[in-house]
Amino acid sequence: MYPAVFAFFFGLIVGSFLNVCIYRLPRDISIVSPPSACPRCHTSIKPWENIPLVSYLFLRGRCRTCGERISLRYPLVELGNGLLYGAVFTVFGTGWHLPLLFVLVSAMLVITFIDLDFQIIPDMITLPGILIGLISASFILPDPFGRTSAGPADPVFIVGFTNSLAGLIAGGGLFYFIAVASRGGMGGGDIKMMAMVGAFMGWKSVLLTTFIGSLAGSVVGIFLMLFRGKGRKARIPFGPFLAFGSLVSLFFGGLILEWYFTR
Repeated sequence: MYPAVFAFFFGLIVGSFLNVCIYRLPRDISIVSPPSACPRCHTSIKPWENIPLVSYLFLRGRCRTCGERISLRYPLVELGNGLLYGAVFTVFGTGWHLPLLFVLVSAMLVITFIDLDFQIIPDMITLPGILIGLISASFILPDPFGRTSAGPADPVFIVGFTNSLAGLIAGGGLFYFIAVASRGGMGGGDIKMMAMVGAFMGWKSVLLTTFIGSLAGSVVGIFLMLFRGKGRKARIPFGPFLAFGSLVSLFFGGLILEWYFTR
């Protein structure tokens, strides 16, 4: 219980940094310097104004100097990352795999919000992620599809190099084929993102992530057409739906497959 709470608060702190990445990476600004500041009046943010969740509530969602409204996205990213870290610890327990899975779920959050704003998925997230996943899957990354009960994942089941390599090829190859077949309807960022997902979690994750992401994207697309007046040719970023599918695969992949084959 208490370690999971610690993981949650650690996730809140990292979530504050993720907000920096979400804002700066697509704008080609260093994530190290300059210090964070209000985008309107450029007043530097003091340390006490940068406490996850608390500072947003204390400042009532506005800059202390100019009164510019602070986007609700900032505390939501912090809260979301905290909840994901708590969930990772609860499901997968302690071990060398823990920081790697933290990196994976945080990457999915950053990808989601950058793709929503700019319709790009930065290579500096996916390319290192592919390499990290491929190397670590051989030794320490637990296989989400080895978990077939509601309890913590069994650390005995490792993704393995062959499974990781197959996932990398399946994810990148499948989405490359879709990109070619759709004549640009799928971007290169999605291809590399799915190669990363496959490298971290194996080829089964590619299939489940694609299915869940496509289903979620279709539901949202139909909703936007019916209630928001979006046309069929409106561009909707697919990265957030793939990120959602990958998280479902990570936490529930084995349970879903067990339910499907035993029902």
